Amino acid sequence: MEKTKTLLTEQGYQELKDELDHLINVKRPENIKAIKDARSLGDLSENADYDAARNEQAEIEGRIKQLEKLLENVEIIDNSNQSKENVGIGSKVEIKYLDGSDDVEEYTIVGSQEADPFAFKISNESPIAKALFNHRVGDIVDVDSPNGVYQVKISAIN
Repeated sequence: MEKTKTLLTEQGYQELKDELDHLINVKRPENIKAIKDARSLGDLSENADYDAARNEQAEIEGRIKQLEKLLENVEIIDNSNQSKENVGIGSKVEIKYLDGSDDVEEYTIVGSQEADPFAFKISNESPIAKALFNHRVGDIVDVDSPNGVYQVKISAIN
């Protein structure tokens, strides 16, 4: 069975590599010191500092394994020569909602691992990104969401 590739932009790939490096070279050594310091306090059965440090160790090691597995099977999206005419992964798309509200929003379409709705980065697997793919400026697109179908108009692609 072939593993599915994780799609990431160059920036998203670098951010995950930086996080992994920080966990391995900063957080892990700090945690090891915290465990050592907590052990020196004596009785481990009622040592809250020790328990907290061990829990943090489990979180750090789990995240390290998760990132390593993710990064070994990544496909970096090269959108440097991607046409600005059609929406694709890595595109920054300005859309206008056609529900009478005149709301305009700008989203960057990224791989699912780097999606961050608060930073207006939406997953390529989201309903709105799927609907926008391969469309052009001026197109009106039907977005099939869990809350029903709505329309948006593509105002710009950067």
